[in-house]
Amino acid sequence: MIQKIILLLILTFFYLSNSFANEIFLSLKKSKVNVRYGPSLESPIKYIYKKINLPIKQIDRNENFRRIIDVKNNSGWIHVSQLKQVNSVIPLKDKILFQKPSNFSKPLAKIKKGRILIVKRCNENWCQIKTSKFKGWIKITNIWGKIK
Repeated sequence: MIQKIILLLILTFFYLSNSFANEIFLSLKKSKVNVRYGPSLESPIKYIYKKINLPIKQIDRNENFRRIIDVKNNSGWIHVSQLKQVNSVIPLKDKILFQKPSNFSKPLAKIKKGRILIVKRCNENWCQIKTSKFKGWIKITNIWGKIK
């Protein structure tokens, strides 16, 4: 009986560690990406993303398809050719963009929550980001996406 319990615990550990290993952040490679109901090109299109660099989280994989979830909890399957390594984040709250990585630095702009920000580089608490109009530093709290 004890051997069965130990075996069950070991199998549960491996299952959970594999589940968490599949959860990685990626970004959309194109400005138009089909999200499908299933992991196949024959599967119907569920919706279409029209935001290049949108960060998404991979939660499962099946051959050349990745099951993803976005910041609004929409999910579906995307072909791997439409994805790239994460290079962007989305603030979950409004943020201040600073000239340097310091609260005492010159504020440059107010970044609204939900805006896609391209990450250039990061240190422990700050990331240098770029938007269509601005370049500067934000604190890395309350963001959707993974910082490299």
